[in-house]
Amino acid sequence: MSKKIGVFICHCGTNIAGTVDVEKLRQVFSKYPGVVLAENYFYMCSDPGQKLIQNTIKEKKLDSVIVACCSPTLHETTFRKTCELAGLNPYQCEIANIREQCSWVHRDNMEEATRKAIKITSTIVEKVKQNESLEPISIPVTRRALVIGGGIAGIQAALDIGDAGYEVLLVERNPSIGGHMIQLSETFPTLDCSQCIMTPKMVEISRHPKVKLLTYSEIQEISGYVGNFNVKILKKPRYVIADKCTLCDKCIEVCPVATTNEFDQRLVARKAIYMPFPQAIPATFTIDAEKCPGFLPIACGKCADVCEPKAIDFDMQPEILEEKIGAIVVATGYDLYSAKNLPEYGGGKLEDVLDGLQFERLLSATGPTEGEIRRLSDNKVPKRVVFLSCVGSRNTEHHKPYCSKICCMYMAKHAMLYKHKVANGEAIVFYIDVRAGGKGYEEFVTRAQTDDDVVYIRGKVSKIYRDNGKLVVLGVDTLACKQIEVECDMVVLAMAMIPSSGNNDLLSKLKIAADEHGFLSEAHPKLRPVESISAGFFVAGAVQAPKDIPETVAQASGAASKVTDLFSSAELKHEPIVAVVDEDVCSGCGVCIPLCPYGARELEIDGEKRVVKVNDVLCEGCGCCIAACPSGATGQWNFMDKQLYKMINAALLK
Repeated sequence: MSKKIGVFICHCGTNIAGTVDVEKLRQVFSKYPGVVLAENYFYMCSDPGQKLIQNTIKEKKLDSVIVACCSPTLHETTFRKTCELAGLNPYQCEIANIREQCSWVHRDNMEEATRKAIKITSTIVEKVKQNESLEPISIPVTRRALVIGGGIAGIQAALDIGDAGYEVLLVERNPSIGGHMIQLSETFPTLDCSQCIMTPKMVEISRHPKVKLLTYSEIQEISGYVGNFNVKILKKPRYVIADKCTLCDKCIEVCPVATTNEFDQRLVARKAIYMPFPQAIPATFTIDAEKCPGFLPIACGKCADVCEPKAIDFDMQPEILEEKIGAIVVATGYDLYSAKNLPEYGGGKLEDVLDGLQFERLLSATGPTEGEIRRLSDNKVPKRVVFLSCVGSRNTEHHKPYCSKICCMYMAKHAMLYKHKVANGEAIVFYIDVRAGGKGYEEFVTRAQTDDDVVYIRGKVSKIYRDNGKLVVLGVDTLACKQIEVECDMVVLAMAMIPSSGNNDLLSKLKIAADEHGFLSEAHPKLRPVESISAGFFVAGAVQAPKDIPETVAQASGAASKVTDLFSSAELKHEPIVAVVDEDVCSGCGVCIPLCPYGARELEIDGEKRVVKVNDVLCEGCGCCIAACPSGATGQWNFMDKQLYKMINAALLK
């Protein structure tokens, strides 16, 4: 029995109607085989437009609906819910995209645009004639979340999920949580102490009854699907028993090894046994096995000799923890582009040329100079400091064409704090343009210029070199249209923000998408900004793009709310438009199995019979398997070959 199909054409204001003759479209489809009614309306997505569809479904007893409008990415869910409310199976509703694929690319020719709109809509009519009425796939859900990354984004997301009553596993690869925020001195635009904000959050997360904290740990493997992930976590040995350690510091006093201090940005050394910073959580020591001579074999052991509570254990082994998880928040933060990539600025070899985080450690009361600003070369107070913006970012040569977003603000902050600490000092900022977008941000930059006499020079710096004990900054003042040389005692580079080191390895385990710069891709930049394209994964903070602290916290709470929404039902619903295998045709060759990016296919062997099976819950309907199948055994619900041939024929008809 043939279906009764209704076609509803949206004007979308002038987005469609300004280029496509919507009345002609209505007339054509009023007479199209299988279509019992065609209507047009100014805004089909509006409440009256949706009511028009619902009323028509009931009055005409429609079996299928086509809405000729914008991209299905935008409103497919809207119209499917509309049809469902009218008693129609939602998978009998289809979108004909006559905006993005037609009107927006044919602005100057209405006749051509209308002809193309007819063809596009015709293909969808032919498709829907053979659509199956599908039902969503039900999935049980494990109401337990995993948050990867213990910076401000990860902490905020974990707290919000825990406060909602759900268990959270917070995994941080470093010995302590805190991320980059705990390294900062003050935060813009209020100039409040970062430790004063962050430390209470760190203490709260460590004591939260719903949060299990795993520091010095890394994700090894993730399998499964939304609501039912299986996660393997490597818990690295600290070689210190936290419950026995009394933080007496005797081990540090006797340790003979001095190595790079990562927390203080390599400005000073630390011992092989160390605690990253005074407020570290967990509050215990860690032995750096790569630097400690106690493992080669035990050639030292001085720390164990002086440890009265016997907290040192060189025999500790790595542990592999296996956890069941329902949803995952990725909050692995950022790193700074290395100055070693900039030979024109000294390539990281000029001692008094620092990046932004190194300068933060000089400013911090817990830093290597206890908050005094001193040159690394001679320990003298710098009398003139030059700050350079957009170093690496907004630069195609370094493949960082994006704006790092926070640099203009933290340069103003750095210059202001330098002036507060060195009253007779001179602060000079070289900038391309000032981007201070945020509440109180523009006022903050103005305050630096007016109240603190920070000099702003619009222009790029081409070279930094040392001459007679001074750093020389060679640049151009584009407002004065002249080349300038500035002698100074210290230079601070506002380096580009890049994805955190190790992100590529992590993303290969998570199997989620990233953009060309390595930042995580969101499902939709406007409508789904905290969701990954892969179901069950959510993003928070600078792992997605450069962000300041307020935006990071807001996004972390947004990701947490999505997780709690996912956990609000005992079962999840999965799209039923998935791949299917005709077992009578399948030869069991297995070509499709490694090509499936979601791991949704497996080979089932029963005696001599070899057949590929599809895990409906894992399948996302990408179609890779269909393209690869040499025997044509694989299809996809509502995208079967017979439908596609009908659509092609409709598109080729004149």
